[in-house]
Amino acid sequence: MADSMIEAEGLTKHYGTFVAIQDVSFSIPAGQVVAFLGPNGAGKSTTMKILTGYLAPTSGTARIGGIDVTKDRIAAAAKIGYLPESGPLYQDMTPREMLLFLGRARGLSPDRMFERLDAVTGICSLEDVLLKPIRKLSHGYRQRVGTACVLLHEPEILILDEPTSGLDPNQIRQVRETIRAIGAEKTILLSTHILQEVEAVADRVILISQGRIRFDGTPDEFRASGGQDMDQAFYKLTGTA
Repeated sequence: MADSMIEAEGLTKHYGTFVAIQDVSFSIPAGQVVAFLGPNGAGKSTTMKILTGYLAPTSGTARIGGIDVTKDRIAAAAKIGYLPESGPLYQDMTPREMLLFLGRARGLSPDRMFERLDAVTGICSLEDVLLKPIRKLSHGYRQRVGTACVLLHEPEILILDEPTSGLDPNQIRQVRETIRAIGAEKTILLSTHILQEVEAVADRVILISQGRIRFDGTPDEFRASGGQDMDQAFYKLTGTA
């Protein structure tokens, strides 16, 4: 597809004799928010690491904005904002210092860097903690700092791995609101095993189980596959019921 921003074509990853993912294929067009759903250990994080260039596939092709990730990882990375499940942050830096460091690493001009610093501070509601050491922040605020970091260079594509993991209900609501707002302009692949996330933010559901794609469709189609019950659909498709 000409407007595909994220493409997985026959992705397979072996660790010795263990098959983490097998023949994973999907295409995500510009402007779509996709929930990448599955139980723990299903292959979500492995797929995301391949798409972002952190892992090389055993076979298959990953493309970001039409760029083959294995052939030109740097060019592909420029289009991505990637938030791992446990996002790496420099604990002794403040959020402001962290963002300025990343802005320089990304090659942003000083004017652009401070413009983006102000923008992501507002989007992620970091005003009250901008000058506090990251190690002193709550888990929820650290997640916000991680989100601000991936938004700093205005990537076209966001790949978010369990962004609400470990958050309390109020923090989860704030993260989901942020994702919905960002999703109006970005292409987002959001890994989760939380069914409420699907209803809250997603235009589409891709479900992976035991390393293979088991479903690809709308949230309504996913719900219908379980007799209008998302829990039942999940159990049915993951082979646990």
